[in-house]
Amino acid sequence: MKKTLFIVLPLVMLYTSCSNPTNTTDSARVAKGDKVYGGTLRINETEMYQTLYPAAITDIGSAHIANQIYEGLVKFNPKDLSIIPSIAEKWDIDASGTIYTFHLKKGIFFQDNECFPEGKGREVKASDVSYSFELLCTDSKDNSNFSATFKDRVVGANKFFEVSKGKPSGAIEGVKIIDDNTISITLTAPSSSFLFALASPSASIIAKEAFDKYGVDMKVGTGPFVFVEKAGEDKVILKRNNNYYGMDSLGNQLPFLDSVVISFLPTKKQELDNFQNGDLAMIIGLPSESIKDLVESQIGNFQNKPPKYILERSPEMASQYYEFNLTKEPFNNVKVRKAFSYAINRNKIVEDVLKGEAYGPGINGISPPSFKGYDITKVIGYDFDAEKAKKLLAEAGYPNGKGFPKVKIELNSGGSKNANVVLEIQKQLMDVLNVNVDFEVVPQKQKLEDEKYARAEIFRAAWIADFPSPENFLWILYGATVPADINQPSFPNTPRYKNPEFDKLFEAGKSAKTLEESYDFFIKAEQLMMDDAPVMVLWYDENYRLVKSNVHNLFSNPMRYRDYSLVYLKDVAPAAGKKEEEKK
Repeated sequence: MKKTLFIVLPLVMLYTSCSNPTNTTDSARVAKGDKVYGGTLRINETEMYQTLYPAAITDIGSAHIANQIYEGLVKFNPKDLSIIPSIAEKWDIDASGTIYTFHLKKGIFFQDNECFPEGKGREVKASDVSYSFELLCTDSKDNSNFSATFKDRVVGANKFFEVSKGKPSGAIEGVKIIDDNTISITLTAPSSSFLFALASPSASIIAKEAFDKYGVDMKVGTGPFVFVEKAGEDKVILKRNNNYYGMDSLGNQLPFLDSVVISFLPTKKQELDNFQNGDLAMIIGLPSESIKDLVESQIGNFQNKPPKYILERSPEMASQYYEFNLTKEPFNNVKVRKAFSYAINRNKIVEDVLKGEAYGPGINGISPPSFKGYDITKVIGYDFDAEKAKKLLAEAGYPNGKGFPKVKIELNSGGSKNANVVLEIQKQLMDVLNVNVDFEVVPQKQKLEDEKYARAEIFRAAWIADFPSPENFLWILYGATVPADINQPSFPNTPRYKNPEFDKLFEAGKSAKTLEESYDFFIKAEQLMMDDAPVMVLWYDENYRLVKSNVHNLFSNPMRYRDYSLVYLKDVAPAAGKKEEEKK
């Protein structure tokens, strides 16, 4: 169900974005295609980044920063999320679909840093690729992405992980250095998503010198921007990598910007105030009522030619949900989980709490309706049914909520939306099931840690696609990622859901030879998982993006993937005749 925003103004879907006009420096230089060098792009993230060590990145804020510092063999095209070359110039895939041979570009250098002799970054070689993948396949507390990338995919990766014991040992059987500029990777079976995995920040190529010197605190890559400093607790500064190899299609040296400044304002009100004061380039995720008020009060800023602000609205590859702790009572009982899922009126949440800021209520599966050819309506989820919810809770041994234990929902701070939603859910559970559920708001870092160790009964959660496939959403419930020891952290399967049949269908979908065949397996797996109800899907995301019109090439895409190397700042000349009109 798509919501309508009642504003007498066309919502223009553009592939341009913006920043502070005052940030265009006096030293700005014109490039080919009338593009411009210079200036500072100012962006906000509502949560402080958690880590910039590639193998440990699990949150979108950290990924946004890491994608500017590091690069992998391949990356996403920010316009359409297709896979394009990065450190690799090209690659070949053999007839079996299992051997990938990557040919590296020459003349790519790591960023200058004290970890290198005389502080000068050296050229990237195939041995750096091999070393980076060995770290990604090492069993350590700082590696959260092995299961999403090489596990069960690359020949010898599982064995390497098992014997690594916190430190790389030997070589991965399926990773072969052919020469300084060529490396091959052999898969256990064909995989339609392997290149997607290589485009994630976790598969970034790093230098051994940097890891030896800084460990997981390293921030040295080959990317367009260099991590300069963390300005207190509220800002990160990235500066132009003058030795970056990248060129745009016109032959302009990238990046165009002098710097990128990322702030960490926790509320949308603060973010909007800073945007209107000229201190931010863009806002993502404003409630529709705030957008409506802004447009109506500043209509000229949207209708002028050129406009000062541009408003965009688009669905995202993102789902919002709550997850149950399946390791103990009461949510180890599937009837309790189903009762909770039926007790929630998602339409009311979307209409009254979110004010229409959603693609629609989450009444199907956990995968959002964003993947072409993947019909999420075939998955039967949970719509509001009070009588069915009451019946299931009674069958679970808690008639009318009698004897139901004390449980807590843990959620991260990050604006009023999360708090408003949990208050509505708390009310609905009391009204329908006569169950009193407590909640606690904690910092994002603590919430992520508590999820891994199952320290609450319910967690607020969301998933934004790492790559454009339902596989990425089903992976977070894959049982093979759950440790046998309850005292060990579990990620991404934080509910610790295990169903061998689901795992079998998921694995079949991963190794299917065609997209249609993989989607058929994934639909069956998703239905099976929803029948078990380890998560309570709430809504599928859709976001408003408010940007200033002098920023170009900050492309909008449903994964929120960002590449700041292409962005440049330039004010558009006023339309002809505007001066005469102003004189009148």
